[in-house]
Amino acid sequence: MSYSSFASVYDELTVNVDYKRRAEYIAGILKKQGIEDGLLLDLACGTDSLSVEFSKMGYEVIATDASPDMLMEARDKAYDEELNIMFLCQRMEETDLYGTVRAIVCALDSINHLTDLEALNKTFSVLKNFIDDGGIMVFDVNTLYKHREVLGNNTFIYDEEKVFCAWQNRLLKDNKTVNINLDFFRKNGNMYERYNENFNEIAFTDEEIVNAVEGGGFKVIARYDDMTDNAPNENSERVYYVIRRENR
Repeated sequence: MSYSSFASVYDELTVNVDYKRRAEYIAGILKKQGIEDGLLLDLACGTDSLSVEFSKMGYEVIATDASPDMLMEARDKAYDEELNIMFLCQRMEETDLYGTVRAIVCALDSINHLTDLEALNKTFSVLKNFIDDGGIMVFDVNTLYKHREVLGNNTFIYDEEKVFCAWQNRLLKDNKTVNINLDFFRKNGNMYERYNENFNEIAFTDEEIVNAVEGGGFKVIARYDDMTDNAPNENSERVYYVIRRENR
C-alpha cells in the first residue's frame, strides 16, 4: 500500500488533528521516563506533521514511512520549516537504522496498518535492535471497540475547500478488520480529479500486542486512554502503550 494518491490530500483530510497537542502529550510521556532530547524515531511518519513538532522540541528526528509519496510531502514540510530531519523509506517490520535511538514513536493508529499478526510480531522483534537498553517506545492503536462500534460498516464524508472524500468502511468477518475505501475528488483549477484508495486496518487484541511487545524484548509499563493519564476502559477508542526496551 503506497498511499500514492492519498498522500497529496492527507493533510487536508486530517486538518482536525491537533498535531502540536498530540506531540506535546507524547513528549510528556517520554519526559516522565527521563527522555527529553536525543535521537527519536518517528515510525510510519506519514506527511511528517508529528516529526516537525518533535524536531522543534529539540529531538534529533529520524522519520520512516513505507510510502515514497508520503515522504515526498514530509520532506517538503521539513524543508519549509528549515528542520534537519532524516527520512528513510521503510516498512515498519523492515526497520533498519544506522544505530540506536533513545525513543520510538508510532502514532495515529499506524500499528493497525500492519497486515497480520506475523507482521506485528516481526515489527517489535526488529525494533529491539535499534533502541537503547532502557529506551522507550510510545505507540497508539485503534481498539476493537472502535473498529466494531465506530468505524465498521459506516460512511464518513469530508468536504474541504480543495478535496471531497467519501470514506466507506466495511467490518470483515473476523470482527476486527475494517476494510477502508476512499473515494476522493481533488480540485484542480476548474475541474476535479478523482482518486481511490483501498486498504485494511486490523484491531489487535491487548493480548496479541503484549505478546508481540514481550517477544521483541520490551515490557509494557503503561497504558493510557487517548490523550489522558487515565487507564483505558471498555469504550476506549484509542489506547496509548508505553513500553521499555529491557536490557540485552
